[in-house]
Amino acid sequence: MESKDVQAVYKKLLDAWNERSAEGMAALFTEDGESIGFDGSQSIGRQEILSHLKPIFEHHPTARFVSKVKDVLFLSPEIALIRAIAGMVPPGQSDINPNVNTHHTLVVVKRGEDWQIQLFQNTPAQFHGRPELVEEMTEELRELIRVSGTM
Repeated sequence: MESKDVQAVYKKLLDAWNERSAEGMAALFTEDGESIGFDGSQSIGRQEILSHLKPIFEHHPTARFVSKVKDVLFLSPEIALIRAIAGMVPPGQSDINPNVNTHHTLVVVKRGEDWQIQLFQNTPAQFHGRPELVEEMTEELRELIRVSGTM
C-alpha cells in the first residue's frame, strides 16, 4: 500500500479542476462514484458528475485549487481515506480567498491496478465564530503558494 499512489489520484482530481476539465475529473471516479460539492450538490455516477461539472466550467470562471494532504488512512489494502485542506485562488489573482477554504475528503478504491474515487466531499471550512481558525488554515495554504513561487 503506497500513500503516494493514493495521493496521486487526489492530485489528478485537482489538476483536472484547475484545467477546467469536467471529463478529466469524471474519469477519476468509479462508475458509481459520488461527488458532493461545496454547495451541497450531489452527483452520483461518472455521467452525472460530468453533467454537473461541464456547465460550471463552460459558464463560470472557476478559481484554482491549492491544497495540502493532511492524512491518508488505509481502511484495507484496496480502500483508502484521504483528508486534505484546500483554498482557492480566484482568476486573475494571486492570493487565496479565505471565504471558500474547504476540507476535502475522498474515499478511493483500488480496481485492478488503478485507484479510483468512490466519494469526494468538498466541505466549506467556515469555522463559524472562530476566525482565527480560518486565518490559520489560510496561512498554511498561502505557504504552499509562497514555496511554489506563484504568489
